[in-house]
Amino acid sequence: MELAYYSDYAVRLVNTEEPARGKDVLTSVDAVRDLFGTNKEAARRATDADVTRFRSVRARLRAVFEAADGGDETLSVNLLNSLLLEFPVSPQISGHNFRDEDGRPLWHMHLADHPSNATAGYAAIAAMGLAFHLTEYGVDRLGLCEAPPCRNTYLDTSTNRSRRYCSDRCATRANVAAYRARKRLEADRSEKTGLAAESTQRASASGER
Repeated sequence: MELAYYSDYAVRLVNTEEPARGKDVLTSVDAVRDLFGTNKEAARRATDADVTRFRSVRARLRAVFEAADGGDETLSVNLLNSLLLEFPVSPQISGHNFRDEDGRPLWHMHLADHPSNATAGYAAIAAMGLAFHLTEYGVDRLGLCEAPPCRNTYLDTSTNRSRRYCSDRCATRANVAAYRARKRLEADRSEKTGLAAESTQRASASGER
């Protein structure tokens, strides 16, 4: 499993809440377990107490994205470092479930957590994955969706650093809104131009009399 994969853990957790819309799906232990995806063994460790703990980690991870989005690289890194210190992991070489044509293990790096609870395990993986993404691509690749009111997080892996939205849905909505705004502006300009022309014509006719 590539280390970059773990960065999705951070995005997945932060986006369980949409503050601007007043939405929060992280309300039960089942919601916590869903965040682990295919890692069923880790998910089984979750208890009701992890709901509150996960929300606390979520707020801290969002703060990392917000600092990055605001252009404060140092703050973003410091916030992430505090999570890395609090929730450490051990890199290990693993070959489970992956074999080459000769049946030999396909060795890859794996992050082994040593959690006291499900939150600690998830936070360790999310923070380390985000750290790898940040150092590989840059702090400015940690984004917040620009389609209001959405402020979901995303990781920009585009070649030209052009991503601005968390999803195709938000990109489409923003483009439609921008198109409609242009049309309204064009209509307003056309109306003003027409009124000005009409006023000029009336003034000219009055002068001729």
